[in-house]
Amino acid sequence: MTNIASGNSPSDFDIGKQYYATQLGSYDEMYADEEKARPHWAKFFASIERMGVEELERRRHETQRLLRENGVTYNVYGNDQRLTKPWRLDPIPLLISSEEWPIIESGLQQRAGLLDLILKDLYGGQTLIKKGLLPIELVFSHEGFLYPCVGAIKNQQRQLTIYSANLARGPDGRMWVIDDRTQAPSGFGYVLENRTVMTRVLPDIFRDTQVQRLSGFFKAFRQSLNEIAPHNKENPRVVILTPGPLNETYFEHAYLSSYFGYTLVQGSDLMVRDGRVWLKSLEGLQPIDVILRRVDDSFCDPLELLVNSKLGVAGLLEAVRRSQVAVANPLGSSILENPGLLAFLPRLARYFLNEDLILPSVATWWCGQRHEREFVLQNLQHMVVKPISHSHNRIVFGAHLSTSELDELRAQIKAKPYCFVAQEQVSFSTVPAFVDQHVEPRNAVLRNFVVANGSDYIVMPGGLTRVARQKDDFTVSNQAGGISKDTWILTEKPEKSTAIWTATQRNYAVDVVEPLTSRAADNLFWVGRHLERLDVGVRLLQAVLTKLDETEEFKDEVDAECLVLLLRATTQVTGTFPGFFGVSEQLYKKPQAELLALAKNTRQLGTIASNIHSFYQAASSVRDLWSQDIWRYIDNIQRRWYLKVLNKRINITQLPKNLDDLMTNIVAFTGLTAENMRHESGWLMLDSGRRLERSLSLIALIRAMLSPNLTDVLQQQMLEALLICTDSLGIYQRRYRAVIQLPRILELLLQDANHPRSLVYQLQQLSEHIGALPRENRNSQMSAEERLLLKAYTDVRLLDMGMLVNPENIGLTGELEQFLANLALSLKQISELIAQAYFSHSQVPQPIKTVYTEDEL
Repeated sequence: MTNIASGNSPSDFDIGKQYYATQLGSYDEMYADEEKARPHWAKFFASIERMGVEELERRRHETQRLLRENGVTYNVYGNDQRLTKPWRLDPIPLLISSEEWPIIESGLQQRAGLLDLILKDLYGGQTLIKKGLLPIELVFSHEGFLYPCVGAIKNQQRQLTIYSANLARGPDGRMWVIDDRTQAPSGFGYVLENRTVMTRVLPDIFRDTQVQRLSGFFKAFRQSLNEIAPHNKENPRVVILTPGPLNETYFEHAYLSSYFGYTLVQGSDLMVRDGRVWLKSLEGLQPIDVILRRVDDSFCDPLELLVNSKLGVAGLLEAVRRSQVAVANPLGSSILENPGLLAFLPRLARYFLNEDLILPSVATWWCGQRHEREFVLQNLQHMVVKPISHSHNRIVFGAHLSTSELDELRAQIKAKPYCFVAQEQVSFSTVPAFVDQHVEPRNAVLRNFVVANGSDYIVMPGGLTRVARQKDDFTVSNQAGGISKDTWILTEKPEKSTAIWTATQRNYAVDVVEPLTSRAADNLFWVGRHLERLDVGVRLLQAVLTKLDETEEFKDEVDAECLVLLLRATTQVTGTFPGFFGVSEQLYKKPQAELLALAKNTRQLGTIASNIHSFYQAASSVRDLWSQDIWRYIDNIQRRWYLKVLNKRINITQLPKNLDDLMTNIVAFTGLTAENMRHESGWLMLDSGRRLERSLSLIALIRAMLSPNLTDVLQQQMLEALLICTDSLGIYQRRYRAVIQLPRILELLLQDANHPRSLVYQLQQLSEHIGALPRENRNSQMSAEERLLLKAYTDVRLLDMGMLVNPENIGLTGELEQFLANLALSLKQISELIAQAYFSHSQVPQPIKTVYTEDEL
């Protein structure tokens, strides 16, 4: 076995079971030449060799476990799976030496400053176009140039707040810029999560390697957003504008929101009034000073930009013109992502800076110029052809096209030459990656990040490295299944970590509570409701499966009759009609297929799978409000059911174990939210949804399971099932120490104020929550929902069970049945009043479950 630590090895070497072979004609990050590894790589792999292959594989598994538990995901567009794609991280980082990094750092600072000057000019005096330094067709034909934004960019030191560049090393060892990201650069949240995991998985190696820390960059980023706030406001309110949970990098939006303490908003959460941007919250309208947008700029204002956009805020651009809000990056900055600009950057660098580019771009020819176009057409088979606007066509590799396809592409270029650029097809450098328990070379792209800092720019000492999924594959992207790497910038001396939050002993931290948006309140309310629907559905199904086993084992007629009643009650309570109503006797004898459908059918409302999906959707929409521990159980509820039940062919005997596992996660989520969330607006909304839905579910269970005119033995079985479904059997036995009796059960489930499952307990908690919620124009008068709650609570407490329950008439009396029906209608009215009071800015399309009696069908 050859030892890398020696610094000398052939191009093929073994590290235990590891195998590494460099590609001919390409640059490899680890090797200076075919015989010698670079010193910093040799030192790193010496530590890896001491660790051994099996231990490195264990730590790779630990890496993926941490990422999964932290909920790190990446959504793939066009993926028909309901599950998000887990983020993948290679345990071997990309190492960049302390000698090389200053050159890259200077090049990125220079490039960010140059693009900032170009942005100001294109939306200002347009000197570059007037002097012929930029062709007018190149600018005005690009979809990223937004005419309404001309003049909207204000005169400040740096307009381009955050900049990102994709870098790759060519065969000659030089670092090249492949493309620029300027409108809403993504990835630095993933960088931070990658670094967090790597420091846990390889703590000793990370410390011994002497890696630069990332905290200084994030501190500068926070300060940069504060600096662009209008009117030099000292503590500006910053929000992150996201397209929503379906966006591919939504995890990062929520992650940065939690990390910085910024409110995560969607376009519907904001409005423009009197030239200002306001946040719609439970506390009323809150002024917004800075918007960190993760929405493409043309979608940000349907009033002046893309009219059919539902992601933006009508009037946002006018608020920017009036200097009432700052947007990072400015609307219209996507013009800088025009790949045609790469051909003109060397000239513009000399014009603005009197300097040559430190980091050159990949060779680029804009086809709008005759000489360049002719060169491209003659060498098309060696080129990579791109449209100047991302949305028009895909990237085409000339080497992959047939003769007829090349002719067709030539015709397209000749028809609209100004819409196309061609670039040299370059091979990326290879980096070592740990694949299938051995090290292999993979083509890599490095994404770096730069943030404005006063009159200068600060470069993140690291970045997001992505490697190709397969060996010799030049397509490097997350959408194509690429794997990420942490990027370690080495230093000569150990570096201390610094926090992004700084304070002195003389200053006291100010208690700042970020407002809860109406949309977030809506989703939290429905998280609670869907959770309770799931809870009662699982408990009912568990009771049915238990009774089914008893029926098949003992062949008792009473058990069979009880099973029929439980099956019908399950359909009534879950609302999964027709279910077990209006069916043949054969279905009651063999209900297994219908019960499995109740667990697996995702298309019918009321099933376990449907409720899980609705719960997960609502929870994902407020991802930024959950701690990692809470999110872990949200993910468990969804992921485990899909992996173990929906995506497998299970039989009815395997279902109870999965239901038990699901109930464990439900209970864990409920406990964590009660113990770990602050009991303020968000938690109050979540628990209000739970209390309201639990009240409705309890009423539904009582009405569905206490049928009239049952025999004594059958009634005893149904009453016991009711106590089991409400998790009250043990409490009943300890309290009454007697046979199960209907009046006592109703007292326990309806009127016991100390029983967490009783109806009066839910109404009392709900009343307290609604009273504690913020409300505009709150005065001494009770709101409509508070009055209804008080009436419902009083009516339940005043019930006289001795008068309403007739011992001779087994089951509910007509009077009590009508009382419960009216109470359910009142609770639904309370739900509508809560929506009107707090969710008036959000649509509430959620169906309210209705319980039907047999006579109503």
